Formats: sequence, structure tokens, C-alpha cells
Amino acid sequence: MEQLQTLRGMVDLLPEAIGSWQQLESKAREHFRRACVKEIRTPLLEATELFARGIGEATDVVGKEMYSFVDRGDRSCTLRPEGTAGVVRAAIQHGLLSQGPQRLWYGGPMFRYERPQAGRQRQFHQIGLEFLGFEGANSDVEAITIAWDFLLDLGLTNLKLEINSLGTATDRLNYRAALVGWLEQHKHQLDADSQARLNINPLRILDSKNPQTRELLLDAPSLSDALGEESGKRFDLVKEGLSALQIPFVVNPRLVRGLDYYGHTAFEIISTDLGAQATVCGGGRYNGLVEQLGGPSTPCIGWAMGLERLVLLLKAVDEQSEAAPVVYVVSQGAKAESMALFAARELRQAGHTVELDHSGAGFSKQLKRASRSKANWAVLIGETEAQSGQFQLKNLNTNTSSLVDQFQLIKLLEC
Repeated sequence: MEQLQTLRGMVDLLPEAIGSWQQLESKAREHFRRACVKEIRTPLLEATELFARGIGEATDVVGKEMYSFVDRGDRSCTLRPEGTAGVVRAAIQHGLLSQGPQRLWYGGPMFRYERPQAGRQRQFHQIGLEFLGFEGANSDVEAITIAWDFLLDLGLTNLKLEINSLGTATDRLNYRAALVGWLEQHKHQLDADSQARLNINPLRILDSKNPQTRELLLDAPSLSDALGEESGKRFDLVKEGLSALQIPFVVNPRLVRGLDYYGHTAFEIISTDLGAQATVCGGGRYNGLVEQLGGPSTPCIGWAMGLERLVLLLKAVDEQSEAAPVVYVVSQGAKAESMALFAARELRQAGHTVELDHSGAGFSKQLKRASRSKANWAVLIGETEAQSGQFQLKNLNTNTSSLVDQFQLIKLLEC
């Protein structure tokens, strides 16, 4: 009998991998709690019309990537490809918007029929934040800040925040006209996908991954030149708010959101450790979506993070930290081994990463393992040291040793 396998793009999360996922989820919950952001859980399965109206029938997500089917009630249903539309639908359906502005977050699996790649599968996982009913530039800054601080708390360092303003609907119409006119003149130089988007959603061409098209777009009209005075002032407030919080950013005039309900602030947080799949968080202001889904006109901003990509980054961070314990404890003899346990525990409680050798081999073999571990220090405890209470502390980088009192060991390592 043929062994059953997972479908392509559907991945089992095995026990040895769960720790990283739990760490992510735990830290996310804590950051949302501190910011008074409440969790909402929406169904995995929604009416297809929700995403056709919310994301747009002309998009690749709706046109090519959704898992849709007709159920036994002859209704077209879709496994959710993203989280925002379901959250907005729930807020409208249950009257949450009549209760005042909502600070919400969600998490869980999403589904898109894409080519599987590192950090992105056909079933993938996201966490996201949605501020519904918030208009001011400060709410944009707060939303970005929550994402930035969460990523820093995970221990990630090689991060870059890119921001842009998409302006008002009028600004974008003016820009669209200028952009389409320019693109028509260079249509023969565009890749096939960009040519197809020219009459449907030309702003998405700015997000093309084709190298030739990206090079061509360097000379295209800039959205920043089309911003009205009020849009420019609002974007200045966002930049000033981020600067006041000492969050570094780069203005990327090619950063867009191609759906009509997006406007004003758009942003991405990128990791330079992920190569081509660099974006770990993407978001923006979507003041038109609630109304588009049948609710009242409501200003909103939100973002989403892909957990698979974050797990890849965390793995790299963990490998770097795990590759080199600070201290390697070597011992020989019954009393020495007991003292080694005591010393390792004391050092760990003081915050040091400590590897304890239990082999009972000779000092030379244990020291070779200490060197291979890339630890900075080795603590040597033999019967003589166990009797005297003085340990040998060896600097494995300089190959120098000294006798230290067991009670001074922690202080010396912290110097």
C-alpha cells in the first residue's frame, strides 16, 4: 500500500520545531497585551465573495491562488488567503464598530496556491494587527512601533523599515494617469505580467520582482510628486513620530499597495538575512475597506507578519547563540564532578550559557571538546581544585590560565 504523504506546500510541524513557534506566539501575545490589543479569531473558511470584494477580482490572489470550492449548499467557499478581510467582516457583522475604535489582532493559518519556497508554503501562518476606527498619523506610528519592538524583542537585528505615502484617492488618480502615460511609452520593455497589469492595476507594476522592469522603473514618475499638500503634511507627521521614537526608516517611493482602498501610509519591515524573501512584516492604511465590505466609512491601519519567515530568522539567531557557549566546565573525579554541577548551575543562574562535560575523560580530551565548542572560557575542576575550592579558569582565546576562588568565578567572568 502506498504511504500517504502531505500535500505539496502543506508542512507538518514536528515536536522539535514547536519551541520556536511557541516562542514567537508567546512574545506576540505579550506585546499585544501591553498595547491593549485584543485577540479576535475568525473562521478559516469564508464566503468567496468576501475576498473577491475585499482583495479584488483582478489580483493574483483572487484570480490564481485561492483555494475555493462549492459546498453542499451550492455556496462558493474559500480557505482564507489573508486575515484582514475576515476581521473587518466580523467587526461589521457583530457591530464592533458601533462600540468605538477597535484594537485587534489575529493569528493562524492562511492558504494560497503558490509555488512553495523557503519561508512560504501553501498553508502558511500569520499574525496581524488591525486598528479599526483610528484616523491620526500617531496611530500609524503606534502600529509600526508595536511591530518593530516585537521583532527587536525576538533578538532580530538586521532589520530595515521602509515607508511611503500613497496619498488620497485623488492623489493616486493623478499619479495613475501620469504613470500609465509613462508606462505606455515603455510598454515593449515591460515583462509580460506587468503588461497584463497595465490596464487593470498599474500601481502593482511598481512592486514587480522582474529585474529588467525594476531597472526601467527607476526613471518612472514618483508618487511623492503627486501628493497633495495635506497628504504631504500627514506623511511628515508619521516620519517625525518615528524619528522621535528613534526608529530608523527609509522612504521608498516605489513601495505601494495595489488595492483601491489603501491610502496614505504604507510600510514594510525587511530583514537582510532572508535574501530574496526579505519582507517579514507588511502593512498600511486602508480607510476604504470597511465601506467596501458594507460597513460605515472607517479609517483603519494594520499589518501582517509571516511566521514561517520569522522562524527561519529565529533559527539563525539561535544557531549563532547556541554555537558558542560562554563557559565549558571540565571535571575529573567524583568530588570534582559534584563541584562542576554546582559551578555550572551558579553560572547559568547568573545568565551565562554553560556546557557541562559529563564524559569523565581526561582533561586533555575534555579541553579539546571545549575548544571545538567555541566557548570563550573553560573552568577546570580536578580533585586538587575540589579540595582547595580554587578552580582553574582558562581563557580559550588566549590559552592563559589562572586559579580563582569558586565564589569569585561569576564576578571574574562578568568583567
